Amino acid sequence: MSEAAMPETDGDGMSYSVPDDLRAVRVFVTERALALGMTENRIDLLTLAVSELTTNTLQHTSGGGHIRVWAENGRLVCDVVDRGAERPFGRAMPAAEAVRGRGLAIVERVCDAVYTTAVPEGTLVRICLDL
Repeated sequence: MSEAAMPETDGDGMSYSVPDDLRAVRVFVTERALALGMTENRIDLLTLAVSELTTNTLQHTSGGGHIRVWAENGRLVCDVVDRGAERPFGRAMPAAEAVRGRGLAIVERVCDAVYTTAVPEGTLVRICLDL
């Protein structure tokens, strides 16, 4: 990926718009989490959740999204904002033979808290993991 093709970052956040950006998103989230004091095994859970959310953005919405990561009150907080519709949480895990539909169920199971709300840009999903 050339310098010009790198996703835009703004300190605690970054934008993404194409599948090639997902690797940069995972690196960004990992580096932010390390800098904020998260342990390695928790970073793996965070990265999994963020990968599921950002992949959903690119598969089910247009225009990409923006991710922001910070620490607050002993938790790492991560917002993912995209132009999609509000996502239904509280899902059962799909059957083992299901081809799709596990992403949001996985996010709910690996994070300590998950919230979603409509925002002017579309939908914000906030995930929290205890530091």
